[in-house]
Amino acid sequence: MKIVQVITRLILGGAQENTLITCKLLAERGHDVTLITGPALGPEGELFNQTKGQKYETVIIDEMRRAIKPVKDFIAYRKLKRLLVGLQPDIVHTHSAKAGILGRYAGWALKGRWAPNRPGVVHGIHGLSFHPYQSAWLNLAYIAMEKAAGKRTDYFISVADAMTEQNKAAGIVVDKPYVTAYSAIDEEQFLEPIPPERIGAFRRQHDIPADAIVLVTIARLFMLKGHDFIIESARELAKRFDNVIWLFVGDGNLSDHYKQQVADLGLADRFRFTGLMPPTEIPLAIQASDILVHCSLREGLARTLPQAMLCARPAISFDVDGACEVVNDGTGRLIEPKNVPQLIEACAELIADKPLREQLGRTGRDSVVKKFAPETMVDTIEEVYRELLAESAATR
Repeated sequence: MKIVQVITRLILGGAQENTLITCKLLAERGHDVTLITGPALGPEGELFNQTKGQKYETVIIDEMRRAIKPVKDFIAYRKLKRLLVGLQPDIVHTHSAKAGILGRYAGWALKGRWAPNRPGVVHGIHGLSFHPYQSAWLNLAYIAMEKAAGKRTDYFISVADAMTEQNKAAGIVVDKPYVTAYSAIDEEQFLEPIPPERIGAFRRQHDIPADAIVLVTIARLFMLKGHDFIIESARELAKRFDNVIWLFVGDGNLSDHYKQQVADLGLADRFRFTGLMPPTEIPLAIQASDILVHCSLREGLARTLPQAMLCARPAISFDVDGACEVVNDGTGRLIEPKNVPQLIEACAELIADKPLREQLGRTGRDSVVKKFAPETMVDTIEEVYRELLAESAATR
């Protein structure tokens, strides 16, 4: 098949890693794959290095940006459509809000004089553009745009059942097929035990004592990612446990704010900020830690949760979106969003009980190995493509 994947930008992020794994495996299976993206602007880092030497082509449209910019958006749409006319793909698979709208309109328009047959148009739902933490009018605007783009979509692929349910609850295309394909993880690097000397070196690099219990959070230092709830819980937990260190992995526009916040609370000696880490180093950060704490208020299904489980580490997460599809009493602790007292008690329970941490870690690993394997995800995606091609052939 000739397949085009479209994503807004290749920053460090779950949707981007998911898309790169999809492109890589589809190309290795013999498909003709092209990835179209915008520039990786912003403090989150970029993943373009991972596209080098692969069996698919990567094309950058400079005007495709995350923010709404009508002039640039129109130029990006025209360039995208021109690329699709030249490529004549069988499938156009879009990801993220901006690329999802521009890409679906461009793919749907590829018919008549532009192409003998319209490609199958697939949209991947990694997260939702509408959510309760922004204004009602903005949500209405996003939902209206998603409904319009949804009419130009043949199939939806969600990273969690929760994404499908929320999309349908908002009235976005309830009569089109949806399927869940859990966002694949390059599992080998997480399952492989890291030598103790590397873990020791990582801890020394970040001034973490050998006997410390480390609570790691892997997320952009950005609004709605929940770092403020973790810092608030640390005020109490630091009094109860003198051997606990909090490790924040990531960067973002709130980095200086959080560093100042922990300093003002007298907790600077208990927090470590790594800044950006390449994806290949994330298994090291997790295996050098004891518990993953994830308090984001808005996620599709945070990849850091199954990543921690693959490393046999328990996860504590707010019960948002798809978190409940991996985190439960057998793999960690799921708590009410924004509930800091619950967060404190969940952390305290696992900090104090090493055998429980190990038991939850083992169960968690067993529960996610197959579910988040790259082959599992791409098998599902490939089957959707084949179904669309078969339907298209039957109607000619």
